[in-house]
Amino acid sequence: MQQSFLPRSGLGIKPGVSNPRFCRLLSCPDGTQENLAFYQRGLLLPREFFLIDKEITVPFCKYRSYEINYDIQGNPGTPVIVFINGLTQRIQHWAVYMKYLVPQGYRVLTYDLLGQGKSAKPVLDVNFEENAEVLKTLLDHLSIEKAYITGISFGGVIVLHFGIRYPERVKGLVPMSTFSEMDAQTAQIGCNLYEGMTRVGFEYMVRLLIPLNFSANWIAKNEPQLAAMQRTSAATNDLYAIQNLMESLRNFKGFTAELKKINAPTLILNGEFDAFTPRSCHEILRKNIVHSRLMLMQKVYHAFTLEIPEITARVLLHFVKEVESGQWQGDQTVWIASDDPKSEVVAFPCEGDHTRAIPLIKK
Repeated sequence: MQQSFLPRSGLGIKPGVSNPRFCRLLSCPDGTQENLAFYQRGLLLPREFFLIDKEITVPFCKYRSYEINYDIQGNPGTPVIVFINGLTQRIQHWAVYMKYLVPQGYRVLTYDLLGQGKSAKPVLDVNFEENAEVLKTLLDHLSIEKAYITGISFGGVIVLHFGIRYPERVKGLVPMSTFSEMDAQTAQIGCNLYEGMTRVGFEYMVRLLIPLNFSANWIAKNEPQLAAMQRTSAATNDLYAIQNLMESLRNFKGFTAELKKINAPTLILNGEFDAFTPRSCHEILRKNIVHSRLMLMQKVYHAFTLEIPEITARVLLHFVKEVESGQWQGDQTVWIASDDPKSEVVAFPCEGDHTRAIPLIKK
């Protein structure tokens, strides 16, 4: 069934505001503990993240005639973990994960999708199907044979596509806050975001995303930072390029039937209160990916990778260690991640009905 969150008319609408100039790469401070402490205090991004820094050299990989911006840290020969951005993200959003995982003995690769950050921005018609090919080209460029592929939301769909198309390049998959098919509710939310961006402006779309992405507690703590976050996102994203990315899904076709092709160990992550990509989306993934488990992240929404990065990084690290040691059990069970990053227990089995908001006990 063909699905789309874009309106039947008005696809050619362009915003009535001038396109913000693309700003220079932003920087994050060094130091794993400093970054994690900053997040623990409830702040979205380090202060330096909001400042325009001096020009620095960034590496690029060539995909056809386009340049793909990437960053890779860690020692060659160690397991590689790839992070794929959500729609309006860029590689800086994974900085805290890089600083957490690299000292643990892993190599971390982040990159901007076509249309994002420092990567090339095609004028029109970004083909969503090409995203998996872009990642394969990047892995070839870096001589990486296999990797753990993780991604959130828009990036989570790419994770699934890559696992289906290039299984020989995958050690494990971690799709987060994502879907293999869109129900009517998800399609309507996407349509609202698209029309908000094209009719009002990019910052307005970011405002619409905030209550979908974060908990009330996080929003209250970060209220002084929200205006800067919206402006930074607008300044570092090309509005028309993001519109192209959204329009790449206008002819989206559900691919649930293809999930059976995924044989790699797969950890599916879903925020407890995610209304954008709800439990039903992740339940479809769990039931159709053979060697999978579903992990529920407590008290968070769609963008839990930003709200609870230390807990999320801990869960990812535990998954990779289990796969590397041969202890991973992809038995399609459901687990709940501990909400204490210092707990001895990383996760525990879900005993209730995980598909319900009302906590009924399974019979």
